[in-house]
Amino acid sequence: MEKERLADISLKNITITDKFWNKYRSLVKEVIIPYQWNTLNDNVPDAEPSHCIENFRIAAGEKTGEFAGAVFQDTDVAKWLEAVGYVLESQGRDEKLEKLADDTIDLIGRAQEPDGYLNTYFTIKEPERRWTNLKEGHELYTAGHMIEAAVAYYQATGKKKFLEIVMKFADLISEKFGPEEGKCHGYPGHPEIELALVKLYRVTGKKNYLDTAKFFVDARGVGENYFFQEEKGEKYQQIFPEFAGYVPEYSQSHLPVREQKTAEGHAVRAVYLYSAMADLAYEYQDESLLEACETLWKNMVTKRMYITGGIGSSGLLERFTTDYDLPNDRNYAESCASIGLAMFGKRMGQITKDAKYADVMEKALYNTVLAGIAMDGKSFFYVNPLEVWPDNCMNRTSMEHVKPVRQKWFGVACCPPNIARTLASLGQYIYGEDEDSIYVNLYVSNETETQIKGIPCKITMDSDFLSTGNVKISLRSQEDTKGKLALRVPGYVKSFQVYRNGEEILNPLIEKGYLILEELKEEEMITISCDMKAKFIHANPEVRADEGKVAIMRGPLVYCLEETDNGRNLSSLYVDTKAGLTETYEEDLLGGVVTVTARGKRISNTGWDEEDLYKEQETRLEDVTLKAVPYCNWGNRKTGEMAVWIKELL
Repeated sequence: MEKERLADISLKNITITDKFWNKYRSLVKEVIIPYQWNTLNDNVPDAEPSHCIENFRIAAGEKTGEFAGAVFQDTDVAKWLEAVGYVLESQGRDEKLEKLADDTIDLIGRAQEPDGYLNTYFTIKEPERRWTNLKEGHELYTAGHMIEAAVAYYQATGKKKFLEIVMKFADLISEKFGPEEGKCHGYPGHPEIELALVKLYRVTGKKNYLDTAKFFVDARGVGENYFFQEEKGEKYQQIFPEFAGYVPEYSQSHLPVREQKTAEGHAVRAVYLYSAMADLAYEYQDESLLEACETLWKNMVTKRMYITGGIGSSGLLERFTTDYDLPNDRNYAESCASIGLAMFGKRMGQITKDAKYADVMEKALYNTVLAGIAMDGKSFFYVNPLEVWPDNCMNRTSMEHVKPVRQKWFGVACCPPNIARTLASLGQYIYGEDEDSIYVNLYVSNETETQIKGIPCKITMDSDFLSTGNVKISLRSQEDTKGKLALRVPGYVKSFQVYRNGEEILNPLIEKGYLILEELKEEEMITISCDMKAKFIHANPEVRADEGKVAIMRGPLVYCLEETDNGRNLSSLYVDTKAGLTETYEEDLLGGVVTVTARGKRISNTGWDEEDLYKEQETRLEDVTLKAVPYCNWGNRKTGEMAVWIKELL
């Protein structure tokens, strides 16, 4: 294991100037944060009420009433505050927004109990049942998101109040849980607290937070399952009826984590756990834990992941199923799960310095994560299907979770604020650095200030990556740094050219998917040109849902057909893969996108009428031109059918 992982560059030092990404990032501050604040206060007509702020006022004793919402409702405001923190850190301080956040933090502080406990559900509704249902109660999950928010806000503003609130709670958790006699030996049903405690440790230096995170991971799945033990408790009470007949695989507690070989259970829980495992593997230099991470990653991305970076193929319990079971029309692929996948990939890349992790991270960010938000920032997908027939998904119970249009909000609204915090923190995904190296993971236009070997330097990236595959990187420092610049060569790029200070590098040094440039001078100008031609992609033949079909990709972007461009009944279309693909930039479509067209055939309706359901009839094919748009942009025009995978004309 590398003794020094790649670290994040502070968001304060990264100014993103990218045309593609700034369309979405500007939405976070200008639209999403104000919109979500209104939803948190139940001020959006026709949207599912949140009750979130109301719960905190009741818990603080400032209002009377009953708790409303899910047991983890507090996390809606936690993720909102985390997004605010990242916006303030990356886009500059904003007095009005900061005042709103400070007032909200004050309210959270007033709702905190004297011993540090912080959870409006149990404070208001069931104070006597604290810690009695870790399987379903989400106390530790909620605590984790609150800790993450506080760390982000502290790093943005330097203000300690929120940090002190969560430290008091974290200290209570460390006193309550651990391997020692007299402490609770349980662990969370929904992992999250583990990675949050690592973040808190890295900010405060308090080792007890790291040790508690390690305990939660090490105890998981060891001996008699803890969740079966707590069900025997005098105060145990079931919260969710769907947990009747609970199986440990659902919460990744069926085996000790180092013995788990396949990605199981609830997809979001899995990748949050794996992210923490990666963090702890590094902090404790635990090779066995890193090996477990690598094993689980390999199973997930080679057998259980969608081409869009979506994970979790079953709507029932939002979970993984079996290898190669990847249905397109009834999958779940929760937005939060892809965000967690990106988090896991980022951490594994930081530890191993292997570009394969950034490949998947990029796939998730560009496709499923972006598809989860409308281009106006006011509606969201929780579930991200790869095929939609609106009439079918509205009326069939096995697909009732699939929505043909984005929703204003959700009763369980984990995804919208999660997307907001991810977009606001995008800078954390662009680079990784150690003492003498800068690693470039995403080709996103930006201006960044950092140091190489203690020497201040400025990086300017001018990226036209999505359109042409061309990127210019300028590096200026006060003197020769003698350091290293590592440029990720995406796995989908089959050919590329690199120039350093005007001279082509004919035999570039490639290490784990990164092109290495050494002995950096005071001024460096690097250009990289990647082949970004659209191409047809086949799935492994074991993926039954995709047999005889192809998808279209262009760079990191997965493409799809929409009824708006191709007419109804997309299942009747075939694409001629031998005829090639044509790319066209359409400035006035979907904010400006490269569309891809292909020749194909459509099964004709000629000879069929409304009274014919089955009959002997020769199949007739009509010539058609198929038009595909980026998957991340689907559903932003008319409601209609959508399909990523297209039948191949053989």
